[in-house]
Amino acid sequence: MAVFVYLLCTLTSIGVASLLIRGYRRSRAALLLWSSACFVGLAVANILLFLDLVVVLQVDLSVWRNGVTLLGLLLLLYGLIWNSE
Repeated sequence: MAVFVYLLCTLTSIGVASLLIRGYRRSRAALLLWSSACFVGLAVANILLFLDLVVVLQVDLSVWRNGVTLLGLLLLLYGLIWNSE
């Protein structure tokens, strides 16, 4: 059951990221760019979560997962602060 949840979260993050990228390409709104960058980071973090807990059990990828998540959230925070017009 956990594997299904990990995959569903990954697919959801990829879907949201693709919709945000498509919206950014249409409107060129900066907030859509930063939001899509954040969700790309969250999708990569979800892929790393799946790899860490299901595929590669011998290696601890938690530092990489948390680093990618932090990077994605920092990108969104940067976009929210510097593009608050």
